Amino acid sequence: MSMYNMLLLQDMMSWVGIEASLFHDYSMVLLCLIGMGFCFFMGLMYVSGNFFLKGYSSSDYLEFTWTVVPAFLLYSLGVPSLYLMYFMEGASKYDLTLKVIGHQWYWSYELNDFDTDISFDSYMVNVTDLGLGEFRLLEVDSVVSLPFLSKIRVLVSSGDVLHSWALPSMGLKIDACPGRLNFMNISCMRPSVIFGQCSEICGVNHSFMPISIEFISWDDFLNCYVS
Repeated sequence: MSMYNMLLLQDMMSWVGIEASLFHDYSMVLLCLIGMGFCFFMGLMYVSGNFFLKGYSSSDYLEFTWTVVPAFLLYSLGVPSLYLMYFMEGASKYDLTLKVIGHQWYWSYELNDFDTDISFDSYMVNVTDLGLGEFRLLEVDSVVSLPFLSKIRVLVSSGDVLHSWALPSMGLKIDACPGRLNFMNISCMRPSVIFGQCSEICGVNHSFMPISIEFISWDDFLNCYVS
């Protein structure tokens, strides 16, 4: 989760999140290099004046360079982003399906892969009820438990207005739209507890509908929900 002394993105808990974080860092470095190069050449043109323009404006080699280099840079940005989009939203085989429904102002969860359907609501814990070591505005009364090292499909919808189910430490966010069913893939690499919040302004209590996901082993997961 985010702390006050953090300057960059959160530590990612999934492979897709790690790749998205690395892609973000690469994009920022590339953007800085392009900006520095632009400033350098603008300064060079300002200092050299007409002599610089007259000497290089008709160079075939220069025209070839400023055509191929930007194309290569766009290719280096486009290919990784398409791969990440495929892994985030592409259809594949799933081990489990979690259905998420946003309400004003709480979340409802459903697990329908077992003989008995499992459904529950998740509300934020009041500040006065927090225990030692618990986080204000992030703790919920019903934590969602999911198995780690598993492919999980998340179906997201809304029962009233627009919401957004976001897990920053997994690099994922998906809109909850009334009358529409969106989906994404999540997979955690190790046991952990991940926090998130609604990232769509959905009303007066928008800041009070947190998300808490606990990733546990399959044995603990089955003991929690099935047995």
